Formats: sequence, C-alpha cells, structure tokens
Amino acid sequence: METAVKNLTRAELEAQVLHLRALLEGAGLDPLSGSPGNGAAQRSVDETQACYRQAVLDLSSMRVEHTALRQSEERFRTILETVESAFAIVKVKFDADDRPIDYRFVEANPAFEHQAGVDLRGKWVTEFAPDLEQFWFETYGHVAKTGEPATFESYAEAFKRWFDVRAVRVGDPADRQIAIIFSDVTERRNAEERLRISEAVARQNVERVQLALAAGAIIGTWHWDIPSDRFSIDEAFARAFGVDPALGHEGLSLAQVMTSVHPEDREGLTTAIHAAIARGGAYAHQYRVRRDDGRYYWIEANGRVDLAEDGTPLTLPGVVIDVESRRSVEAERDRATAALRALNETLEQRVAERTVELIQAEEKLRQSQKMEAVGQLTGGLAHDFNNLLAGISGALELTGLRIAQGRWQEVDKYISTAQGAAKRAAALTHRLLAFSRRQTLDPRPTDVNVLMEGMGELIQRTVGPSITVDTLGASGVWPTLVDASQLENALLNLCINARDAMPHGGRIRIETANVCVDAATASAHDLTEGEYLTLTVSDTGTGMTPEIMAKAFDPFFTTKPIGQGTGLGLSMIYGFAKQSGGQARIASQVGRGTAISLYLPRYQGQAIEADPELDSTSATPAERGETILIVDDEPSVRTLLMDVLGGLDYSLIEASDSITGLKILRSDVHIDLLITDVGLPGGMNGRQMADAGREVRPALKTLFITGYAESTIIGDNSLGPGMQVLTKPFAIDTLTARVRELIES
Repeated sequence: METAVKNLTRAELEAQVLHLRALLEGAGLDPLSGSPGNGAAQRSVDETQACYRQAVLDLSSMRVEHTALRQSEERFRTILETVESAFAIVKVKFDADDRPIDYRFVEANPAFEHQAGVDLRGKWVTEFAPDLEQFWFETYGHVAKTGEPATFESYAEAFKRWFDVRAVRVGDPADRQIAIIFSDVTERRNAEERLRISEAVARQNVERVQLALAAGAIIGTWHWDIPSDRFSIDEAFARAFGVDPALGHEGLSLAQVMTSVHPEDREGLTTAIHAAIARGGAYAHQYRVRRDDGRYYWIEANGRVDLAEDGTPLTLPGVVIDVESRRSVEAERDRATAALRALNETLEQRVAERTVELIQAEEKLRQSQKMEAVGQLTGGLAHDFNNLLAGISGALELTGLRIAQGRWQEVDKYISTAQGAAKRAAALTHRLLAFSRRQTLDPRPTDVNVLMEGMGELIQRTVGPSITVDTLGASGVWPTLVDASQLENALLNLCINARDAMPHGGRIRIETANVCVDAATASAHDLTEGEYLTLTVSDTGTGMTPEIMAKAFDPFFTTKPIGQGTGLGLSMIYGFAKQSGGQARIASQVGRGTAISLYLPRYQGQAIEADPELDSTSATPAERGETILIVDDEPSVRTLLMDVLGGLDYSLIEASDSITGLKILRSDVHIDLLITDVGLPGGMNGRQMADAGREVRPALKTLFITGYAESTIIGDNSLGPGMQVLTKPFAIDTLTARVRELIES
C-alpha cells in the first residue's frame, strides 16, 4: 500500500487522501491518531491510518517540491527576461541529405527581440532573412548534430549587426535543438574599426612627419606647455636655430624663443599666438627667424592649441616648416602676375586683331574650297550640257535647213535626236537635284520587300545572265515613307554599279533589315537616333580603296572610262537618301566586293499598295468638257499646256500669278482640276495658293508642276489627298495621263 501511494501522481495522491479520510471519518475514527482495539478489524484500521498518514506526508513533500520547482522556474524566467544577453532556443531543420537548411525559434527572451530587432518566436529564420549567410546554418547544424559547443563572432547581413555567439545542444539529441546566447557587439566592433583606422592614420602621420624631417621639409618640432611657459624642442630645431640642445630638453621660455624672430615680425607673431590660445584649435603663422648662420629665413609654424574642459589653454605642440623657397616662388609669381596684368591690358586689342586675321584667313580658305567645288561642278556640267546642247541646237538647225530644202523625210530623224538630247539633259538635272536634295519627291508609305521583289526580273535582265541576283527580304520588315519610283531608280542604279564592278560575273545580294540606331551609332553615321529600314546591295566585285570610298558620293566623280559614266549615280542616291530623312553608307574591301546600304526612317503605320502603272501610250479626250485652271508665270509653259489640253476638249482657264489664280479659285466658276507651278509671283507660291483654294473648294484636285522640290511643297508635310507632283520637263503623254487620273479619281 505504501509503495503504491508513493508511485501516485499528485492529483491521484490528493484523491487517495480524501478517500482514506472519508473512510476513517465514516467509521468515527481520527485519521491521524490510533484507537485501542484488537483483532483483524483493528489491524485494518491501523493500516488505513498508516496509509493516510503516509499519503499526507507524501502530498506535503510533493507540494514543497512543486513550490520549489515553481520558484526555480520563476527565478530562471526572471533571469532570462532581465539579463542583457540575448537567449533563444532553436530547432534546426535538415534536408533529405542531412544538411542544415533552416532553423525555427522555439523560445526567445526580450533581450533577443531587442538585439535582433524583430520578434521571431515560432518563426523560421528564412521567413525574415531569406538571404541569410550559409555560415549560420552550418554552424548551428554542427552543434545540433555533434553536441560540440560553438563560440564565435560573426556579422549577419540580414540584421546589419555583429554578434558574439555561444551555442550548445539542449534536450534530446534527436530533437536537434540548441540554446543560443549572444550579444550585439556592433558598437564595439565599430569602435575597434575606428580605433584601427585612427591608429593607421596616426602611424601615417608619424611616418609623414619623419619623412618630412628626413627630406628637410620640416626643420624642427616643439611642444609648449602653456601654464608653465616651457618650450621643449628637438635636436633638429636646436641645430637649425643655433640653440643648445640641452636647453631644449630643459625647456625654453617664449621670450627666449622670440629672440631669434625678426624684429619686424615679432608683433605679428605675438598677436597670432594670443589669438590661437584664446580660441583654441589650429595655429599657423609665417615669419622670419635668424638661423645659425646669422641670416633670416622665412618659416611657417603649424600647431594646435589643446584646451582643458573649462577652456584653459594647456599645450601647443607643432612643427616648423622651411618656406623660404616657397616665398621666393611666390615673390616671383607676384612679379609675373604684375607683368601678366600689364599684358592683359592690351590683350583684348591683340585678340581682336588676331581674330580678324583668322576670320579673313578662314574666309579665304572657304572661298577657295567653294570655288574648287564650283569649278568641279561647273566643269562637269559644262562638259555634259555642252554636248547635249550641241546635239539639240545642231538637230534644230538641220531640221530648219531640211524644211527649207523640202527634204521632209529627214526631219523626223533630227527631231528624235533633239528629243533624246533634251531627255538626257532632264535626267542630268534630275541627278543634280537629287544630290543637292532638291528633287521633287512624292513620299508614300512603302513596303520595300514588295518593291524589291517586283523589280527582281528587271534587275536580272539588266545585269545579265553572268551575274546571280539574290533577294532576301527580312521578316516583318518595317514600312518607310519614301518616293517609291525614286527608290526603284536608286536600287536599279546600285545594281548597275555592282554589275560594272564584276566584268567577269559574280553575285549581287539585295536584302532588307530592321535596324535600331543608338546614340553612338547615329553620331558616327550622321543619323538621328531611332528606328530605320535598311536596303543593302552587295556584290563580289573588285571593291574600292579607302581613297575612292571617300569620294564615291561626290558629283561627277567616276572611275569608269570616259563616256561610260556621268559620276552622278551614287551622288544622286546619296542625295535621295538624305532628302528622305536617312543616310547612305559604303563598306568595301579591295578584291572582296562592296556593300552600299540605304538607311530609311521607319514609318509608324501601314504601307499602301502601289498605284497601277498608267497607260500613257495615247491621250484620252475629255468626256464631259471638264474645266482646268492653269497657273504658271512662264508663257511658253502655259501655251504648251493650253495647246495640249485644249486639243483634248478640256475647258481651260489660265492665270500668270498666284493672286489671279486665287481670285478664280474663290469665284463661282466650276473647276475640276488645278494645274499650277510651284514658284509663282504674287506673294504666294503654288502650294499656298492651292491650300487657300481648298478652304472654299475642299475637294479641289491639284497637279503641281515644278523643276525642283521646294520646302513649301514637301518639307515636313506630305501631299494631301487629290494632290500629285509632276517634274519638269515632262512628256506630253505623261501629262495627259496624270490629268486623266486626277480627274477620274
């Protein structure tokens, strides 16, 4: 019974005590005192009383132990909650390969939360610091696995702090739990680092002073105890100033030190010293002293006045620097400055005179370069136009002569000759305008891939069977705003040039690409930063030397034999690309071929289908006698237009200037089409007159005829709907076809 009682828990023991007490009191017996009697009944009562007494004793003992345990736990918790060191119990997590990968905070005291800066109880450390250094996992994992304690200092980037850490395993090893005691030692580590840096700086300063002393820059050091007025000087100071080194060790007074100062500098030195003592801190002053050779030299004294907490001056240590050479340099500098100041008084006049000379020289050079360019240009023009004019004038003279002779059958030959020469002259001016970026353009959104594929057969026929032509259109190529017909001419000319560079056959490659030009590339290629479409024609021909590449785009420059090239093909292509807002670039190697690329700005929109080719083989008469207003200041052009269009039964109205033309446009007269020159007298050009006319006639159709592109027509604005441009000179059938197209549109 006794053993059974002792093995009971506290709750069971309390229940047993109550049960025994109830039995004894039910029998009318005192639970604690015995009662007389004999026999088995009495022995049972005695045993019950003994069990009760033992149970009471055990319960009392258990209560004492429980109270002590509770008090111990309270003391332990009080210690943990009040101790300055951070304490935590963590459970280390391992992966399938038994490698530590995380740990969870089971317990943590307030100091932990304070020093860590976050409450992590019940949380995994990776929830707060996913990038925590692997060092912490490996160290805590080792302690949990082996039971070997760890003591270390380490920096935790996640907490931005240094910690002094002690870790030991606690509980059942299978639980993989450890107790951690750590302290935030960030301030101490920072203080140690500052001390280390300060000591390093101090060592550097000492080294600098020693080096300066060795080099002669510092000629001595001193230490002045201000309250006792005692100067301690080193041997270098004593030697420099002819003072007994023994006196320097014993100490000199300020008055003794002042005896070597130049009489003229003593008052200033005394004032500087008193000012430094009064304010404390840095002290610096230059003055002359007598050295051991009896001569006066300039020195600079540098020091610092140290003050007590109450502001009383204590010490003034410092160094003496030889500045004699510096003062000499400064004196020389002052003399040079004075001379320079005197020189500057006349500098403006001399600069102005020199500037005038440079401007005159630059103007002479510019004029010389301009005349050279003009000479080159006019020389080429004179050669080509004289040939063409000779053909035209000769054919006209012979035509007149044959008519007078009645030889009519020969007239057609000379007329054809004159027309051919006139067309070649028109082509020549077209190329010149293209180079100068003055040609008339009709830019429209164009799919260059479609244009390139459409010209494939023509290009192959032009270059001949000995040359293979490959076309490679980039997928998803961007549209570009360009005059499609001029781009076709440029592409054909590039292929012809490539053919001429491959007399024995070869390969031509035509390809397109989308290119994004960054700022650096744009600057190198003379482009605006942005998105471009490139059309590149490359060949396997003879290539170009760097010298030829530099001149390839110059007008009238050609490497072809006389009579086989005008020297305007590449210059025209270059001018066309620049006028279209892009650029033309050449890449070439001698013996390996040439690649010429056209950069054309991307159009933010959809390309439009090309217009079907006009049938200009014959002129079509007017169907309903449509009315056309013709405005041109050149009488011969107006006569030509009136004769051609009048012969087609159109009703015609003519005007010689923009004022008259605008009056007609603003009248009630019915007008189906306006044909106008661009350059007009009367205060308005052709585009301005047409736009003013559209204010009252919104659907007015307009055909501009011009010899060159003016900014008022193209510029930054494309032609509106119902507007076209026809370049002078033009063929009659082309004129009539354009008129018919516009009227019927």
